[in-house]
Amino acid sequence: MEESKRQKQVAGLLIEELSLIFQRLGLNMVDGGMISISTVKVTPDLFEARIYLSFFKIENKAAMMQKIKDRSWEIKRELTAKVRHQLRIMPILTFYEDDTLDYVFKMEELFGKIKANEANPAVPGTEQ
Repeated sequence: MEESKRQKQVAGLLIEELSLIFQRLGLNMVDGGMISISTVKVTPDLFEARIYLSFFKIENKAAMMQKIKDRSWEIKRELTAKVRHQLRIMPILTFYEDDTLDYVFKMEELFGKIKANEANPAVPGTEQ
């Protein structure tokens, strides 16, 4: 189902404000890695916002997700203060890991292997 114009507006507002909040709280640069907000999906009733986080060079993603979930009350408090004049009801924030970067790297690796195999085909009769 296509997102409505209002859903897209709210999602854009949340991405913008959450990015600034993550910077202010020091959650965007952790242990030499980077966390960014890749997308925000808002339900049609604007009651829930699903925030997808992209991790770059973060060793323990599960621990980082837990840290963010533990601080979600603080994130929501700051977000509410920023958008209180634009939204009637503050959506429930749910954080998810966006694994599209991992998927892209894995696909590139597989395509590289296929290309290498095409460049160096096995000699017939010498399969192992």
